[in-house]
Amino acid sequence: MLRAGHSLRFTPTETDELRKLGIGVGGARTQDDLDQALAQWAGTLAEERPELLEKIAVAMAQAKGASLPVRLTRVR
Repeated sequence: MLRAGHSLRFTPTETDELRKLGIGVGGARTQDDLDQALAQWAGTLAEERPELLEKIAVAMAQAKGASLPVRLTRVR
């Protein structure tokens, strides 16, 4: 990813790699565009594969040395 001020550009290889993960960054030109693409991807994962999203969150937290908040449960 290349940054020039507030603009972003992805190489074709980066775009293809992210597309394989289900993240569409082809139209992302700013940080806000990238944030929206990642939020949409996380929302889809939360609906379709919540266990996978949780594994990703745990791995990211461990890599940063952070702890995750207590897991919330939904009461019906």
